[in-house]
Amino acid sequence: MQKRKVIIDCDPGIDDSLAILLAINSPELEILGITTCSGNVPAKIGAENALYTLHRFSDKNIDVYVGEENPLKRELVTAQDTHGEDGVGENFYDKVPNKYIKYGGVDFIIDTLKHNEDVSIIALGPLTNISKALMSDKEAFKNLDEFISMGGAFRIHGNCSPVAEFNYWVDPHAAEYVYKNLPKKIHMVGLDVTRKIVLTPNIIEFINRLDENLSKYITQITRFYIDFHWEQEGIIGCVINDPLAVAYFIDRSLCSGFESYTEIVESGIAMGQSIVDSFNFYKKDSNSIILTEVDEKKFMYMFLKRLFPNHINEIDCIGGII
Repeated sequence: MQKRKVIIDCDPGIDDSLAILLAINSPELEILGITTCSGNVPAKIGAENALYTLHRFSDKNIDVYVGEENPLKRELVTAQDTHGEDGVGENFYDKVPNKYIKYGGVDFIIDTLKHNEDVSIIALGPLTNISKALMSDKEAFKNLDEFISMGGAFRIHGNCSPVAEFNYWVDPHAAEYVYKNLPKKIHMVGLDVTRKIVLTPNIIEFINRLDENLSKYITQITRFYIDFHWEQEGIIGCVINDPLAVAYFIDRSLCSGFESYTEIVESGIAMGQSIVDSFNFYKKDSNSIILTEVDEKKFMYMFLKRLFPNHINEIDCIGGII
Protein backbone atom coordinates (compact mmCIF):
# COMPACT_ATOMS: atom_id res chain seq x y z
CA MET A 1 0.00 0.00 0.00
CA GLN A 2 1.35 3.41 -0.99
CA LYS A 3 0.87 5.88 1.80
CA ARG A 4 -0.40 9.40 1.14
CA LYS A 5 1.61 12.20 2.70
CA VAL A 6 -0.47 14.56 4.82
CA ILE A 7 -0.22 17.50 7.16
CA ILE A 8 -3.02 17.70 9.71
CA ASP A 9 -3.82 21.30 10.64
CA CYS A 10 -6.15 21.45 13.63
CA ASP A 11 -7.33 23.07 16.87
CA PRO A 12 -7.80 20.18 19.35
CA GLY A 13 -10.64 20.17 20.60
CA ILE A 14 -12.53 16.98 21.36
CA ASP A 15 -13.46 15.98 17.83
CA ASP A 16 -9.98 16.96 16.57
CA SER A 17 -8.53 14.52 19.10
CA LEU A 18 -10.83 11.79 17.77
CA ALA A 19 -9.74 12.66 14.23
CA ILE A 20 -6.09 12.32 15.23
CA LEU A 21 -6.88 8.89 16.70
CA LEU A 22 -8.43 7.86 13.39
CA ALA A 23 -5.48 9.23 11.41
CA ILE A 24 -2.78 7.46 13.43
CA ASN A 25 -4.70 4.20 13.09
CA SER A 26 -5.03 4.48 9.30
CA PRO A 27 -2.21 2.77 7.39
CA GLU A 28 -3.00 4.77 4.24
CA LEU A 29 -1.60 7.94 5.81
CA GLU A 30 1.97 9.14 6.29
CA ILE A 31 1.49 12.01 8.73
CA LEU A 32 4.37 14.43 8.12
CA GLY A 33 3.38 16.64 11.02
CA ILE A 34 0.53 18.21 12.93
CA THR A 35 0.10 21.98 13.13
CA THR A 36 -2.26 23.84 15.45
CA CYS A 37 -3.98 27.20 15.30
CA SER A 38 -6.33 28.89 17.70
CA GLY A 39 -9.98 27.95 17.40
CA ASN A 40 -11.61 25.54 19.78
CA VAL A 41 -8.81 26.48 22.17
CA PRO A 42 -5.69 28.65 21.91
CA ALA A 43 -3.03 27.13 19.65
CA LYS A 44 -0.65 26.17 22.48
CA ILE A 45 -3.36 24.26 24.35
CA GLY A 46 -4.33 22.55 21.10
CA ALA A 47 -0.73 21.44 20.58
CA GLU A 48 -0.60 20.04 24.11
CA ASN A 49 -3.78 18.07 23.45
CA ALA A 50 -2.48 16.70 20.15
CA LEU A 51 0.76 15.63 21.84
CA TYR A 52 -1.11 14.00 24.68
CA THR A 53 -3.16 11.92 22.24
CA LEU A 54 -0.05 10.93 20.29
CA HIS A 55 2.05 10.05 23.34
CA ARG A 56 -0.72 8.01 24.93
CA PHE A 57 -1.98 6.11 21.91
CA SER A 58 0.76 6.03 19.26
CA ASP A 59 4.37 4.99 18.94
CA LYS A 60 4.77 7.03 15.75
CA ASN A 61 7.26 9.89 15.75
CA ILE A 62 5.00 12.75 14.65
CA ASP A 63 6.01 16.34 15.38
CA VAL A 64 3.46 18.88 16.58
CA TYR A 65 3.94 22.56 15.75
CA VAL A 66 2.19 25.53 17.33
CA GLY A 67 0.96 27.87 14.63
CA GLU A 68 -0.95 31.14 14.65
CA GLU A 69 -2.33 32.29 17.99
CA ASN A 70 -4.83 34.81 16.57
CA PRO A 71 -7.09 35.14 13.52
CA LEU A 72 -5.95 37.39 10.68
CA LYS A 73 -8.08 40.39 11.64
CA ARG A 74 -10.82 39.68 14.17
CA GLU A 75 -10.42 39.02 17.87
CA LEU A 76 -10.15 35.36 18.84
CA VAL A 77 -13.29 33.69 20.14
CA THR A 78 -12.68 30.12 21.29
CA ALA A 79 -15.14 27.25 21.80
CA GLN A 80 -14.06 26.37 25.32
CA ASP A 81 -17.71 26.46 26.34
CA THR A 82 -18.16 23.50 23.98
CA HIS A 83 -14.90 21.60 24.51
CA GLY A 84 -13.96 22.61 28.05
CA GLU A 85 -11.31 25.02 29.27
CA ASP A 86 -8.62 22.44 28.51
CA GLY A 87 -10.17 21.51 25.15
CA VAL A 88 -10.70 17.87 26.11
CA GLY A 89 -13.76 17.91 28.32
CA GLU A 90 -12.15 19.45 31.41
CA ASN A 91 -10.28 16.27 32.27
CA PHE A 92 -7.06 18.26 32.75
CA TYR A 93 -4.73 15.41 31.84
CA ASP A 94 -1.05 15.66 32.73
CA LYS A 95 0.66 17.73 30.05
CA VAL A 96 3.37 16.31 27.85
CA PRO A 97 6.68 18.10 28.66
CA ASN A 98 7.13 21.35 26.71
CA LYS A 99 10.35 20.05 25.18
CA TYR A 100 8.24 18.04 22.75
CA ILE A 101 6.35 21.09 21.48
CA LYS A 102 7.73 22.83 18.41
CA TYR A 103 6.89 26.28 17.10
CA GLY A 104 6.59 27.81 13.66
CA GLY A 105 3.60 25.92 12.29
CA VAL A 106 3.29 28.16 9.24
CA ASP A 107 6.97 27.73 8.35
CA PHE A 108 6.61 23.97 8.77
CA ILE A 109 3.74 23.91 6.28
CA ILE A 110 5.73 25.93 3.73
CA ASP A 111 8.96 23.93 4.16
CA THR A 112 7.12 20.60 3.96
CA LEU A 113 5.36 21.60 0.74
CA LYS A 114 8.60 22.87 -0.75
CA HIS A 115 10.56 19.70 -0.11
CA ASN A 116 7.92 17.06 -0.76
CA GLU A 117 5.78 16.34 -3.77
CA ASP A 118 2.13 15.37 -3.54
CA VAL A 119 1.49 16.53 0.02
CA SER A 120 -2.13 16.89 1.06
CA ILE A 121 -3.49 19.00 3.91
CA ILE A 122 -6.41 17.99 6.11
CA ALA A 123 -7.54 21.19 7.83
CA LEU A 124 -9.77 20.56 10.83
CA GLY A 125 -9.85 24.07 12.29
CA PRO A 126 -9.86 27.70 11.19
CA LEU A 127 -7.73 28.35 8.11
CA THR A 128 -5.38 30.85 9.76
CA ASN A 129 -2.19 28.81 9.32
CA ILE A 130 -3.05 27.95 5.74
CA SER A 131 -3.80 31.54 4.76
CA LYS A 132 -0.56 32.77 6.35
CA ALA A 133 1.43 30.11 4.51
CA LEU A 134 -0.27 31.02 1.22
CA MET A 135 0.45 34.70 1.76
CA SER A 136 4.10 33.96 2.51
CA ASP A 137 4.83 31.49 -0.30
CA LYS A 138 2.12 30.70 -2.80
CA GLU A 139 4.70 28.93 -4.98
CA ALA A 140 5.13 26.20 -2.37
CA PHE A 141 1.50 25.20 -2.81
CA LYS A 142 2.23 23.95 -6.33
CA ASN A 143 3.22 20.71 -4.61
CA LEU A 144 -0.15 20.45 -2.86
CA ASP A 145 -1.99 17.31 -3.86
CA GLU A 146 -5.39 17.77 -2.19
CA PHE A 147 -6.91 20.06 0.39
CA ILE A 148 -9.67 18.93 2.76
CA SER A 149 -11.36 21.52 4.96
CA MET A 150 -13.77 20.66 7.76
CA GLY A 151 -15.76 23.83 7.63
CA GLY A 152 -18.69 25.65 6.15
CA ALA A 153 -22.38 25.00 5.76
CA PHE A 154 -24.37 24.90 2.53
CA ARG A 155 -28.08 24.20 3.05
CA ILE A 156 -28.03 23.56 6.78
CA HIS A 157 -27.98 26.15 9.56
CA GLY A 158 -24.76 27.16 11.28
CA ASN A 159 -23.46 26.13 14.67
CA CYS A 160 -22.34 29.52 15.99
CA SER A 161 -24.72 31.81 14.10
CA PRO A 162 -27.81 31.16 11.98
CA VAL A 163 -25.62 30.81 8.89
CA ALA A 164 -22.00 30.22 9.90
CA GLU A 165 -19.98 27.15 10.84
CA PHE A 166 -17.50 27.73 13.67
CA ASN A 167 -14.16 27.28 11.87
CA TYR A 168 -14.97 29.81 9.15
CA TRP A 169 -16.65 32.15 11.65
CA VAL A 170 -13.55 32.24 13.89
CA ASP A 171 -11.36 33.48 11.05
CA PRO A 172 -13.53 34.43 8.05
CA HIS A 173 -10.77 36.51 6.46
CA ALA A 174 -8.45 33.52 6.41
CA ALA A 175 -11.14 31.25 4.97
CA GLU A 176 -12.00 33.75 2.24
CA TYR A 177 -8.32 34.21 1.35
CA VAL A 178 -7.79 30.46 1.05
CA TYR A 179 -10.89 29.96 -1.08
CA LYS A 180 -9.76 32.75 -3.41
CA ASN A 181 -6.09 31.82 -3.66
CA LEU A 182 -5.53 28.10 -3.13
CA PRO A 183 -4.43 26.50 -6.43
CA LYS A 184 -6.49 23.36 -5.74
CA LYS A 185 -10.21 22.89 -5.28
CA ILE A 186 -11.17 22.78 -1.62
CA HIS A 187 -13.10 19.72 -0.48
CA MET A 188 -15.60 21.38 1.89
CA VAL A 189 -16.57 18.83 4.52
CA GLY A 190 -19.22 21.01 6.07
CA LEU A 191 -22.07 20.73 8.53
CA ASP A 192 -24.37 19.30 5.85
CA VAL A 193 -22.51 16.01 6.23
CA THR A 194 -20.74 16.22 9.59
CA ARG A 195 -23.96 16.88 11.52
CA LYS A 196 -25.03 13.35 10.64
CA ILE A 197 -22.02 11.86 12.43
CA VAL A 198 -23.24 11.38 15.99
CA LEU A 199 -21.45 9.43 18.69
CA THR A 200 -24.40 8.10 20.65
CA PRO A 201 -24.58 6.76 24.22
CA ASN A 202 -25.22 3.29 22.74
CA ILE A 203 -21.97 3.38 20.81
CA ILE A 204 -20.04 4.69 23.79
CA GLU A 205 -21.47 1.93 25.99
CA PHE A 206 -20.45 -0.59 23.34
CA ILE A 207 -16.83 0.58 23.04
CA ASN A 208 -16.47 0.49 26.82
CA ARG A 209 -16.71 -3.28 26.48
CA LEU A 210 -13.85 -3.44 23.97
CA ASP A 211 -10.73 -1.65 25.18
CA GLU A 212 -10.35 -0.18 28.62
CA ASN A 213 -7.63 2.41 27.89
CA LEU A 214 -8.89 3.90 24.62
CA SER A 215 -12.58 3.61 25.39
CA LYS A 216 -12.05 5.25 28.78
CA TYR A 217 -10.34 8.19 27.08
CA ILE A 218 -13.12 8.59 24.48
CA THR A 219 -15.78 8.38 27.19
CA GLN A 220 -14.01 10.94 29.36
CA ILE A 221 -13.45 13.57 26.68
CA THR A 222 -16.91 13.26 25.12
CA ARG A 223 -18.96 13.47 28.35
CA PHE A 224 -18.63 17.27 28.45
CA TYR A 225 -19.38 17.40 24.70
CA ILE A 226 -22.53 15.30 25.13
CA ASP A 227 -23.81 17.61 27.85
CA PHE A 228 -23.24 20.62 25.60
CA HIS A 229 -25.07 19.06 22.65
CA TRP A 230 -28.05 18.19 24.80
CA GLU A 231 -28.28 21.67 26.28
CA GLN A 232 -27.74 23.52 23.00
CA GLU A 233 -29.27 21.29 20.33
CA GLY A 234 -31.32 18.62 22.09
CA ILE A 235 -29.10 15.86 20.66
CA ILE A 236 -28.57 12.67 22.66
CA GLY A 237 -24.92 12.08 21.93
CA CYS A 238 -22.38 14.39 20.32
CA VAL A 239 -21.60 15.42 16.77
CA ILE A 240 -18.02 14.48 15.89
CA ASN A 241 -17.28 16.65 12.87
CA ASP A 242 -13.55 16.30 12.32
CA PRO A 243 -13.11 12.51 12.02
CA LEU A 244 -15.32 12.58 8.92
CA ALA A 245 -12.80 14.82 7.14
CA VAL A 246 -10.03 12.29 7.77
CA ALA A 247 -12.24 9.35 6.80
CA TYR A 248 -13.38 11.06 3.59
CA PHE A 249 -9.77 11.73 2.61
CA ILE A 250 -9.10 8.00 2.92
CA ASP A 251 -12.35 6.72 1.39
CA ARG A 252 -14.19 8.97 -1.08
CA SER A 253 -17.17 6.62 -1.20
CA LEU A 254 -18.24 7.92 2.22
CA CYS A 255 -19.48 11.26 0.84
CA SER A 256 -20.71 12.82 -2.37
CA GLY A 257 -21.39 16.35 -3.55
CA PHE A 258 -20.79 18.76 -6.40
CA GLU A 259 -18.30 21.34 -7.64
CA SER A 260 -19.09 25.01 -7.15
CA TYR A 261 -17.67 28.46 -6.74
CA THR A 262 -17.69 29.39 -3.03
CA GLU A 263 -16.78 32.49 -1.09
CA ILE A 264 -16.82 33.30 2.62
CA VAL A 265 -18.50 36.36 4.14
CA GLU A 266 -15.89 38.33 6.06
CA SER A 267 -18.00 40.65 8.23
CA GLY A 268 -21.46 41.69 9.29
CA ILE A 269 -24.44 39.65 10.34
CA ALA A 270 -23.51 36.79 7.99
CA MET A 271 -19.83 36.68 9.01
CA GLY A 272 -18.34 33.27 8.32
CA GLN A 273 -21.15 32.11 6.04
CA SER A 274 -20.06 29.99 3.09
CA ILE A 275 -21.85 31.30 0.00
CA VAL A 276 -22.08 28.35 -2.38
CA ASP A 277 -23.01 29.34 -5.92
CA SER A 278 -24.81 26.07 -6.67
CA PHE A 279 -26.77 27.59 -9.57
CA ASN A 280 -23.71 29.32 -11.09
CA PHE A 281 -25.10 32.84 -10.80
CA TYR A 282 -21.59 34.33 -10.65
CA LYS A 283 -20.31 32.44 -13.72
CA LYS A 284 -16.99 31.86 -11.98
CA ASP A 285 -14.77 28.80 -12.12
CA SER A 286 -15.44 26.35 -9.31
CA ASN A 287 -12.98 26.49 -6.43
CA SER A 288 -14.57 23.87 -4.21
CA ILE A 289 -16.22 20.48 -3.93
CA ILE A 290 -19.22 20.79 -1.62
CA LEU A 291 -20.18 17.59 0.18
CA THR A 292 -23.91 17.12 0.67
CA GLU A 293 -24.44 13.39 1.30
CA VAL A 294 -22.76 10.96 3.69
CA ASP A 295 -23.12 7.29 4.52
CA GLU A 296 -23.01 7.73 8.29
CA LYS A 297 -23.21 4.02 9.07
CA LYS A 298 -20.31 3.22 6.76
CA PHE A 299 -18.30 5.96 8.44
CA MET A 300 -19.04 4.70 11.95
CA TYR A 301 -18.05 1.16 11.05
CA MET A 302 -14.79 2.46 9.60
CA PHE A 303 -14.14 4.66 12.64
CA LEU A 304 -14.71 1.86 15.14
CA LYS A 305 -12.78 -0.76 13.19
CA ARG A 306 -9.75 1.51 12.86
CA LEU A 307 -9.71 2.42 16.55
CA PHE A 308 -10.50 -1.10 17.81
CA PRO A 309 -8.91 -3.46 15.25
CA ASN A 310 -8.86 -6.39 17.66
CA HIS A 311 -12.65 -6.37 17.91
CA ILE A 312 -13.77 -6.36 14.27
CA ASN A 313 -16.06 -9.36 14.74
CA GLU A 314 -17.93 -7.64 17.56
CA ILE A 315 -18.18 -4.42 15.58
CA ASP A 316 -19.63 -6.30 12.60
CA CYS A 317 -22.51 -7.39 14.81
CA ILE A 318 -23.72 -4.00 16.07
CA GLY A 319 -25.73 -2.70 13.11
CA GLY A 320 -28.75 -2.03 15.30
CA ILE A 321 -27.02 0.57 17.49
CA ILE A 322 -25.34 2.61 14.75
